[in-house]
Amino acid sequence: MLTTHHLHHLHHHRGSTAVELDKITNLNTLIMEINSHVALFRDMLIHVGQAKDCPELREKIRKLRRTCVEAFKHTAQILMPQVKSAMADGILTDNPHLVLLFYMAQLFLRELVKSYRLIQVVPMDMSGYYENRAGPSNLGNVISQILLCKQFTPDFNEEELCSITKDSQDIAVLLSEMQEYMPQHEAYLERNAALDTTGPWQAKRRQNYICKNMSLLCCVSRPNYL
Repeated sequence: MLTTHHLHHLHHHRGSTAVELDKITNLNTLIMEINSHVALFRDMLIHVGQAKDCPELREKIRKLRRTCVEAFKHTAQILMPQVKSAMADGILTDNPHLVLLFYMAQLFLRELVKSYRLIQVVPMDMSGYYENRAGPSNLGNVISQILLCKQFTPDFNEEELCSITKDSQDIAVLLSEMQEYMPQHEAYLERNAALDTTGPWQAKRRQNYICKNMSLLCCVSRPNYL
């Protein structure tokens, strides 16, 4: 990801310090972790509705989805200030971390839309799974039980749909922010029709794509866990 040319340029032309190089190394690690997480998330979704599908798998999917979202947010918080600072200084640079993070966020958003639809089509009965353990909405459940003086079983599938909607909104916001700083020459742009929303000349289509995906994800209630 980080070529010798980039390291040479950073060291000799920008006076890069050891701290700056550590930041780059950290970004490399974060990007690779996100890449692995997104790939694993996609692989897990393949098993939904298949022989390996079970409450344990659904819970693993939920936890991994949240891990992915937080990883994207954390990495963007580190990367975007650097990108914006460089642009403010008039430095037009093609940041490979930004490009990769944008592509992976775009792919992850599509997987979120798919996971939303899969839950609608193939819901899972999680009541037995949470009988002897705290469910994802444990705090809300305890309060409800105290106020209503009765046991309350969370609707895992409904809460998942709401949580996925919130996560999708967060990823869409990151995509909208990153797309403004995407490189402007074709060498870095995927021209495949399946990813034709990444080109700078197609910013409007890219925005429409995000809005279209978000319009597919709607629910009337907010999740009790995030």
